Amino acid sequence: MSDEDNPTSVPAAGVLEASQGMLQKQLYAIFTRPVNGLGPVFANIEEHLKFQVGLEERGIMFAAGPLWTDDEQSWEGEGMVIVRAGSRDEAVAIAESDPMHKAGARSFTVRPWLINEGSITIRVDFSAQRATVG
Repeated sequence: MSDEDNPTSVPAAGVLEASQGMLQKQLYAIFTRPVNGLGPVFANIEEHLKFQVGLEERGIMFAAGPLWTDDEQSWEGEGMVIVRAGSRDEAVAIAESDPMHKAGARSFTVRPWLINEGSITIRVDFSAQRATVG
């Protein structure tokens, strides 16, 4: 098998062409992890959560939350934040402005993420004035 038959990467244009007709919504995933244990994370958690809610209120945040350990039994301080941004540089700037990162409690990596497939279910119960997302 030649390298042409088994490439290690594909240009973004090729992926966009192959998924033509799908959603092709560009978002950015911010993977965040503690730098020096959980103490500094807990010291900055209140300001971090206020920042996150602000992103949500401004329509920048798509989703965010903690990443459990592989056995799903604990949290080691890692998280993921998905943001709407015009570019990776803009997403990096958003991550840099997080009080958790500004304080040096966590470091981060930003990866572009293209949404093509999936679904969301939203139920609204008018009588109970309740909405659920599933």
